[in-house]
Amino acid sequence: MAEAFKFELVSPERLLVSAEVESVVIPGAEGEMTVMAHHAPVMTTIKPGVVTVKTTSGGEERYVVFGGFADIVPAGCTLLAESAVAVKDVDRADLARRIQEAKEDAADAKDDQARSKAEQFLSQLTTLEGALIPA
Repeated sequence: MAEAFKFELVSPERLLVSAEVESVVIPGAEGEMTVMAHHAPVMTTIKPGVVTVKTTSGGEERYVVFGGFADIVPAGCTLLAESAVAVKDVDRADLARRIQEAKEDAADAKDDQARSKAEQFLSQLTTLEGALIPA
């Protein structure tokens, strides 16, 4: 059994998780990463995706996050999300609204850099939608 560490998932609305866990898979901006006890210190931005939490009881909890950042230290990990919700509570209409807003942001971009950033965010949301909602 892996050693436990403190994990907190915080959104502006509330604290979603504050528990001792075995591991957490985070959708980092540079790719998914697994955090375990005694992880090297790192801070990373988070892209829209799914955070998978493996509990000390062997269970698994999944949360959708829409950006933010994670602060990882050997004793634990705190993920501050721009928005977060349990996968089981995902609102299809909210996800569709976010995708529509991202499309509008891409269309209204003032320069190539802003357009590229908006298109990347749209791609991440579309990928997330495909992973969460069956066709």
